[in-house]
Amino acid sequence: MKSFTEYLWFNTSSHREYINITETVADIVRKSGVREGMVLVSAMHITAGVWVNDAEDGLLADIDQWLEKLAPYRDDYRHHRTGETNGDAHLKSLLVHHQVIVPITEGELDFGPWQQIYYAEFDGQRRKRVVVKVMGE
Repeated sequence: MKSFTEYLWFNTSSHREYINITETVADIVRKSGVREGMVLVSAMHITAGVWVNDAEDGLLADIDQWLEKLAPYRDDYRHHRTGETNGDAHLKSLLVHHQVIVPITEGELDFGPWQQIYYAEFDGQRRKRVVVKVMGE
């Protein structure tokens, strides 16, 4: 089995942002030479996440609204006693999780018809990274 690793760097212009990284991950898979295996895509920060879902603007707005309802920005999070002000970002990250694994078949991402990979930033405007690790034969 071989493996191949690349890092993606993000510095979003807004505090919350959702970035479709599907083509970038697909390019990394092709560059790896792995024909059969899997790719792990993992946010390396505790206020970001990665998910697989549909690339539709209305759905992204619905997801954003849902996350804000479940983990709204508030001034009174106990975490803020540390001097941070991103308690909601930590909770949002837990809701979407920090990583996904996607199968690779014949050298390509093996998705369902509408599936795409998204990087979700909940505490942006600073440099963060995602690891993309391709494993297989």
